[in-house]
Amino acid sequence: MTTYFNEMFLGNKVREPYRGLKDWMATMPAELRQMKQAEAEDLFRRIGITFAVYGEGGDPDRLIPFDMFPRVFSAQEWFKLERGIKQRARALNAFLVDVYGRGEIVRAGRIPAHLVYQNEAYEKAVVGFVPPKGVYSHIVGIDLVRTGPDEFFVLEDNCRTPSGVSYMLENREIMMRMFPDLFRENRIEPVDSYPELLRHTLASVAPSKCNGDPTIAILTPGHFNSAYYEHSFLADLMGVELVEGQDLFVEGEFVYMRTTEGPKRLDVIYRRIDDAFIDPLCFRPDSMLGVPGLMDVYRSGGVSICSAPGAGVADDKAVYTFVPEMIRFYLGEEPILNNVPTWQCGKADDCKYVLDHLNELVVKEVHGSGGYGMLVGPKATKEMVETFRAKITSHPENYIAQPTLALSTTPTFVEEGVAPRHVDLRPYCLVGERIELVPGGLTRVALTEGSLVVNSSQGGGVKDTWVLAE
Repeated sequence: MTTYFNEMFLGNKVREPYRGLKDWMATMPAELRQMKQAEAEDLFRRIGITFAVYGEGGDPDRLIPFDMFPRVFSAQEWFKLERGIKQRARALNAFLVDVYGRGEIVRAGRIPAHLVYQNEAYEKAVVGFVPPKGVYSHIVGIDLVRTGPDEFFVLEDNCRTPSGVSYMLENREIMMRMFPDLFRENRIEPVDSYPELLRHTLASVAPSKCNGDPTIAILTPGHFNSAYYEHSFLADLMGVELVEGQDLFVEGEFVYMRTTEGPKRLDVIYRRIDDAFIDPLCFRPDSMLGVPGLMDVYRSGGVSICSAPGAGVADDKAVYTFVPEMIRFYLGEEPILNNVPTWQCGKADDCKYVLDHLNELVVKEVHGSGGYGMLVGPKATKEMVETFRAKITSHPENYIAQPTLALSTTPTFVEEGVAPRHVDLRPYCLVGERIELVPGGLTRVALTEGSLVVNSSQGGGVKDTWVLAE
């Protein structure tokens, strides 16, 4: 039977970071817990925090389940995570500048050429272009899991448009409203500086043709997008405009925003749309979400796009296996955070091993996300295993496999009281003139007993994440 590391308890003893929650947990009666849970849900509903699940009948907007029991890290634990996350963000950006330039890491034989240059996320439109400050990925969401007191693993990197930071901020806001005494009794590092740091990061990568303070906007696909709440939320907190493609136009060397006072030049675009839709003259010609001619302005230094088109080649799940090598190659350092051991089904020996052990492994589509396109072998039916066997056999290069990790658990409020549930963590690393990381992140929790899938689209919830001050 698999044993899981419980982040609050070591045997019968409460671990140091959770000492301040022991009495709170023990003395909260069921009626108060239910009342507070209903209050939290009411707050989420009033604020409008929903996510969307498409392809299902009825209203796709749902309330994300919120668990009131916070996840806690000590200052020492966070220090290691912060160093590892920043190291990884530096290496990923160095890789992106390299592969759109001379490709030294490929020339040196450290990563196969086909994984980079034949990757569907590799954008030929930006070859030879170096974005301001040499930054391609300005917001790096690093998904982490824990298996023991000192064992953290990177599950995947998100270098394009990682979502969920609004939940990190709102989870904290709601916890502070509902349990002010907890925050008075525990010294918890704040996370509310994130919007200001994000704005500063975006401003720091203004293009060469920008004069004075840059004008910044968030480019959203619109209110039908699953993360639209977050787009409007961040625009409001940063004090910048939220725009859609139809609000922008290109004239000469610059991009302009239509306003009630006439056109206004835009310097930095924080885009929340996929590469394919950014510019119909450069990518998909049928895109109604982007701005015709935007890429010409970008390449000529008239506007910055964050994160840069083409950044997705760094967070491909097959490329992920080479990030430790990137750290050694570009930084001359050993990785602080380890990857999960990974088999690439595109390699014959790896594929044979995976097919022979499908019921023991987690199999993922190289370009999949959101918990879709994934097989959790130990929890899968025979039919599901055989379906994946056929998929891998047909297109082995589209899949990777990893061992089923013994993900740590944290106490979680469930109907019966408090029970351990599996969690992961997504901190948000900001990369511009400086690399910034607020002390916290989005903890996602698998609310179903025994489940290892934490994605909200697959029945997961969220928690507040505390980092204790030293």
